[in-house]
Amino acid sequence: MNEVKEKVLIAAPVHRILTDWLDANGFECLVREKITQAEAMVLVKDCIGIVTSTRLQIDKNLIDATPKLRWVGRMGSGMEVIDVRYAEAKGIQCYSSPEGNSNAVAEHALGMLLALTKKIVISNNEVKQGLWIRDANRGIELEGKTIAIIGFGNTGRAFARKLSVFGMTILIYDKYNCEQIPPYVESCNDFERIYKEADILSFHVPLQEDTIHYYNNVFAGRMEKPYILINTSRGAVVDTDTLLNELRNGRISGACLDVWEQEPIEKMDNIFKEKLLDIAQLPQVIITPHIAGYSHEAVYKMSKVLLDKIVMNR
Repeated sequence: MNEVKEKVLIAAPVHRILTDWLDANGFECLVREKITQAEAMVLVKDCIGIVTSTRLQIDKNLIDATPKLRWVGRMGSGMEVIDVRYAEAKGIQCYSSPEGNSNAVAEHALGMLLALTKKIVISNNEVKQGLWIRDANRGIELEGKTIAIIGFGNTGRAFARKLSVFGMTILIYDKYNCEQIPPYVESCNDFERIYKEADILSFHVPLQEDTIHYYNNVFAGRMEKPYILINTSRGAVVDTDTLLNELRNGRISGACLDVWEQEPIEKMDNIFKEKLLDIAQLPQVIITPHIAGYSHEAVYKMSKVLLDKIVMNR
């Protein structure tokens, strides 16, 4: 008689290093990268593990439908897709893998910042149209500018390391994580210096109750000079209405956005879709479809991080 294998639902793109190990160690991988919530409710009843990203919500209903569940692995950093408190109360281990994609996010943020300040996207599109415009496309240099990094976890630290060679003043603020501060950054105990000095704001915080609309009209109203806003964390960290107003009145001189309050476009309501398209048309804005942490290398790294945590706690 064939032995019944324990099942693991793979509801996210992963590298085969993870699925190969699971297969080799007697698990059956149910690979359903585009599974819906309703489909998962039926499929998970015999699963002992779930790997998810942003598509599948591991909420109370799903957890209750999975009586054998022992662990949940998150490809990436944001644990808002998992009801961690409820899961852990039921003895379910919850793992994330921010170590795996922090470099990808940092490179993406830097790439967007350079593309914006050097007007690379605009001038490239103009040349493709047969236009050769120089004066209007003069860029600005990062050297001598002050950037404030809000959130100094894995991605915030990776971004700061890359910026450290540009001759910038790097201010950091983190409500929880202020240990082992590298010499090339300056830690702020509050936002007063950030409000006064920042030329660039970059958000690297998780989405949780106290970071929803972290950037809002009160925050924006305290900023003392025009600034560039970068958000590669979660869309709801930035209040969309405040962002749109600040772009229109010129207080935000540019924005680099990889995330949006509602994602993806096909799941947005008409109001958010209209706001996204309005902002995307502005020449001082660069928007990408939540791909900062989704590099080819990051998928391998995140899979390896999850695998190591699964094996360690087996």
